[in-house]
Amino acid sequence: MEDVTGMHKGKTGKSLIMKIGFIGCGNMASAMIGGILKKGIFEREEIIVSNLTEAGRKRSREGLGVAVTGDNREVVQKARMLILAVKPQFYEEVLKEVREDLTPEHLVIGIAPGKTLAWLEEMCAKPLKVARMMPNTPAQVGEGMTGICVGSRVTESDLEQICRVADSFGRTEVVPERLMDAVGAVSGCSPAYVFMFIEAMADAAVAQGMPRKQAYTFAAQAVLGSARMVLETGKHPGELKDMVTSPAGTTIEGVRILERDGFRSAVFEALNGAAEKGKRL
Repeated sequence: MEDVTGMHKGKTGKSLIMKIGFIGCGNMASAMIGGILKKGIFEREEIIVSNLTEAGRKRSREGLGVAVTGDNREVVQKARMLILAVKPQFYEEVLKEVREDLTPEHLVIGIAPGKTLAWLEEMCAKPLKVARMMPNTPAQVGEGMTGICVGSRVTESDLEQICRVADSFGRTEVVPERLMDAVGAVSGCSPAYVFMFIEAMADAAVAQGMPRKQAYTFAAQAVLGSARMVLETGKHPGELKDMVTSPAGTTIEGVRILERDGFRSAVFEALNGAAEKGKRL
């Protein structure tokens, strides 16, 4: 365990009780912390993270400037809002390790698919405030989409704080828990499919003679701009599509080929498959 006490003294010299802690600090947690710091939701001295490896602790300490430790229990002891940012298969092990240190003051937030509110409370082995947050990787650039659901003990004030945290790295929607698997598919998994789409479009542009780097710029900006049109105009995606597809033009020819080859069906099945997989984790 690393000594973090010396890094976080108040003006009186007393150790501070940090406000938010991350158990695990990989890419997703780092992206979340980056947004939190950028928007000033918490100060660096109010954040503590744990990582089992020295390399991971060094990355968090130097890259984020927050307190680091190799002891998950220390995170629980020094923070009241806890984000479980480890892989789903490690959730049970971690919660069994720290649950003796959990108190009714703690708010435990899972960000893994398949780990329900009831499961989280069961693993904590005591009646606690529990919540689920499903962010996605665009949080790294402040454009995340996060779904949130909360347990019955979470207060309005708690929920407001969770939303403020999530809003710091993108958009947030509060949903009933029954929709969290859909959230995981439509926003959590889908960036991978969007990246594949961008790559495929760029490959086609390269085949037409465009330089690779330029092809990625054209494809990515087209996706970004199209997404903003959906969000900012409020128009149905089908209506926006129709605005581009002039009679007997190039776009409708591409639409015809995509429909022939099952484009929509493939996307539909991919997201449904991801959602069903999430339920089994």
